[in-house]
Amino acid sequence: MRDGAVLVNAARGGIAGTDALIVELKTGRLRAALDVTAPEPLPEGHPLWSAPGVLITPHIAGSTPASGRRVLRLIRAQLLRHLAGEPLVNVITDTY
Repeated sequence: MRDGAVLVNAARGGIAGTDALIVELKTGRLRAALDVTAPEPLPEGHPLWSAPGVLITPHIAGSTPASGRRVLRLIRAQLLRHLAGEPLVNVITDTY
């Protein structure tokens, strides 16, 4: 990444090498906004908590007004399917 860039990670913590990121944050070469970390949850005392130039959010990037509306639509659809005696969609089982 270019000097002064901001790394934004809302995908998976392992995408960014945590140790390398800490080094770059400490030098001031990069800044970061992290919704996910590796490890997660980030333990108390982890160097990311005190690294300069980093914003850490509590893994809520997917929680948006649009996602809330989608969840409500799915719940409504599932209830209507259940009341109509139809099979539910998006069912997760432990069978393979």
